[in-house]
Amino acid sequence: MELEIQEIWRREKLYRFDAESDRPKFSIDTPPPYASGRWHVAAAMHYAEIDMIARTMRMRGYEVYFPWGIDRNGLPVEVETEKRHGIKMFEYPREEFIELCRRFLDDAEEDITRIAVRLGLSADFENVFRTDSELWRTVTQATFIRAWERGLIYEDYRPNNYCPRCRTTLADAEIEYKELKSLLVYVKFGVEGEDSHVVVATTRPELLPACACVIYNPKDERYKWLRGRRVITPLGKAVPVMEHPYADPGFGTGLVMVCSYGDRADVQLFHELDLEPTIVVDEEGRMNEAAGKYAGMTMEEAREAIVRDLREQGLVVRVEEIMHRTPVCWRCKTPIEIVPMREYYMKQMEFLKEIREMALKQMRFHPDWSVQYLLDWISGIDTDWPISRRRYYATEIPIWYCRSCGRPVLPPPGRYYRPWAEDPPFEECPHCGSREGFVGEERVFDTWFDSSISPLVYNGYMWDERLYSSLGGPSDLRPQGKDIVRTWLYYTLLRVYHETGGPAFRHVWISGMGLDERGRAMHKSLGNVIYPWPLLQRYGADAIRFAGAAEAHHGSDFRISVARIEGAFKFLQKVWNVARFVSSFPYPEEAPRLTPTDLWILGEFNETVRSAARGYEDFDFFVPATASRRFVWDVFAPHYIELCKGRAYGEGGSEEQRAAWWTLHTVLRGVLRLLAPIVPHITDFLWRKLYDGSVHRETLPEPVAEWDTEYLELGRKVMEFNSTVWKIKKERGLPLSSSISIEIPEELSPFREDLIRLHRIRQ
Repeated sequence: MELEIQEIWRREKLYRFDAESDRPKFSIDTPPPYASGRWHVAAAMHYAEIDMIARTMRMRGYEVYFPWGIDRNGLPVEVETEKRHGIKMFEYPREEFIELCRRFLDDAEEDITRIAVRLGLSADFENVFRTDSELWRTVTQATFIRAWERGLIYEDYRPNNYCPRCRTTLADAEIEYKELKSLLVYVKFGVEGEDSHVVVATTRPELLPACACVIYNPKDERYKWLRGRRVITPLGKAVPVMEHPYADPGFGTGLVMVCSYGDRADVQLFHELDLEPTIVVDEEGRMNEAAGKYAGMTMEEAREAIVRDLREQGLVVRVEEIMHRTPVCWRCKTPIEIVPMREYYMKQMEFLKEIREMALKQMRFHPDWSVQYLLDWISGIDTDWPISRRRYYATEIPIWYCRSCGRPVLPPPGRYYRPWAEDPPFEECPHCGSREGFVGEERVFDTWFDSSISPLVYNGYMWDERLYSSLGGPSDLRPQGKDIVRTWLYYTLLRVYHETGGPAFRHVWISGMGLDERGRAMHKSLGNVIYPWPLLQRYGADAIRFAGAAEAHHGSDFRISVARIEGAFKFLQKVWNVARFVSSFPYPEEAPRLTPTDLWILGEFNETVRSAARGYEDFDFFVPATASRRFVWDVFAPHYIELCKGRAYGEGGSEEQRAAWWTLHTVLRGVLRLLAPIVPHITDFLWRKLYDGSVHRETLPEPVAEWDTEYLELGRKVMEFNSTVWKIKKERGLPLSSSISIEIPEELSPFREDLIRLHRIRQ
């Protein structure tokens, strides 16, 4: 059924965006999924809910622009390519490695897109955007050139996060923290001028050659006697002892060696204490000449060698194994180092206030409390964004350097440049006039530098001004997970503000994480990953979509299990069976005179519509999903259908029969429209079988004032009465179709005839 209806959608081009439409436009900044591996079911549910937004807005009267893109740049792609082929990027010819990346990406992209299509996403799969395309990279480079011209880019030599395995600089947003086992080594430091020593505990003994001072907390009375003195490191270097509140009296011995650089705290301490750094780690993550006999070793090798040497000299007091909060590379999970390097930076520090104000005043967050994720990240930013990377598969930095004066020269924007592989589009240096040639930049951009302009590229910025104008600028909505607020969301706000001077979007929709049934994140190492293809084959797309929507309020983490998806499938079977029953009766063209029972169920449906509308307004699909399920499963099917069944089959008068027919169809039509954004296949299939056109060309139902009557509350008492009668029959061992003698409460007299027929009440 689902594949059949999808083919109809494709044939009718049902979701094609019409830029010339008079309807108000609504554009979605679709997260381009990373083509670095297989999707699991949590990702599938996430994108299904984004599709629900698109479908909701269409049914609210908008012309929806729902582009589809694939993120094909950066570290994840390179790491997966290295794993697949058993190679190391820097030991492989650059052009050949890039080609291997492309082949891997094509395979991964195909599977992701097939899943998205099978889920029923109404995105534009005929015009796929790719972040490694010439179009996207052209716009990326153009925005960089414009930022350079505005003085927003500069180069500097400073300590940076560095991944030894990936051999590149990382921004703070690309750092994760993990509790890893580490050795806390207690080492003797001599006291200058005395035949005594103090003990310093460190997790980074390999940085002893870079030790610049030792600190203790000003409140730690144990070490006041060291103030103003110097201690001798095990390598023979005299360093000062200073007071600083960073030292934790409860960790180790309370004495902390400050080295260049163990972590970001060391960088800050060197700045505050005006210390002179000794750099002992090179750009390949190995010890350099300043490390003496340990030069050429990896950090791990140097750590083992130094501890071994110190033990032999009797300078190790003891070694403890501890769990240490360690910064690691976001992709390969290698512990990072702090290595001074020359990199390009984009200014952000002076714009943080403006971005914060935009988030609070010009954008609506869904849920509203999720804005705090962004505000918390902004409050912790303390340096500009390092945007250059020493990798291969990413957009190249469009710069050439004059062979004579060495100064950078940028080309005009408008096409995609590869400086490492091609000559510049100019012959003379504008700085010194030399015509001796140029050297192309070999570095590339941080992958977020590309993906952060998605609301511009999608909407035609710099490549289709007509489309960009039709959509009114950047996107209306950014849907994304909370795990990339600090990267994709924040960097997009920064980049679009730099480029346009305004906000990147009006709405920000932040989703929670999909967890397994025990509340754990899905990881291969845990063996708890659920892949979508088997579920799609067994239960279909709509069951997966409904299970994701009905599990938790938007923004909250939600649990996923096969049992939950099976439960959603059973609900859809209920909808199918209800529709099959209703389809056995004609749909009267005009509304007949309705009975109290009919007005009651229509009033119940009004309440369901009001509840669902609040959810649709806030893009919280838990609300319409659960409201619709409760209405169909707990009210419409077990109570109203049973109450009106006799009339529908002609046991009452013809007017009452037609009232039952009309009400059954009216409610079913409303339910199908109400569920259409969430479960688009079954609703459209049934609509096309029973009514004209597609349910996706309809509008969401709205409450009808005439259906708000006093019968609403009475109808709920009818349900209580029904439950009581069914319970009595069960206790007496009677079939539900058997007759029974029971008094109908006077207040339920408007429903008397329907109750008598339903329960076979003897009078």
